[in-house]
Amino acid sequence: MKALLLAAFGWLVPGGAYLLMRRYLQFAGFALVVSAAFAAGLALQGGCRWPEHAELAGLAGAFVKLLAGGPYLAAQLFGGSSGFLDGRLHEYGSTLMLMAGLFNMLGVSSALDLRKERGR
Repeated sequence: MKALLLAAFGWLVPGGAYLLMRRYLQFAGFALVVSAAFAAGLALQGGCRWPEHAELAGLAGAFVKLLAGGPYLAAQLFGGSSGFLDGRLHEYGSTLMLMAGLFNMLGVSSALDLRKERGR
């Protein structure tokens, strides 16, 4: 299977690279972890918007949220997180969304590594 196809499908569907490789247990694990972290982030009003120009450190965070793939696109499409709370609760939500993106990329890289090992 092509590495680019695995990476693209793994980004769009959390754990999707494992699904294409017929490793259903790993797919279920990554899909559950990424989706649960992203859903919890949305529930805690984590921000899906791009940061202001003054927030230079936030640019990396916004990029990592984009790495969550399908859940991020669905949240943007349905307006899942449009505003911020006055307290610090939204920071926990943003952190969970960051974790979802990182877990998703971990799943993609792990599947690509497994594919490379199988080829030997």
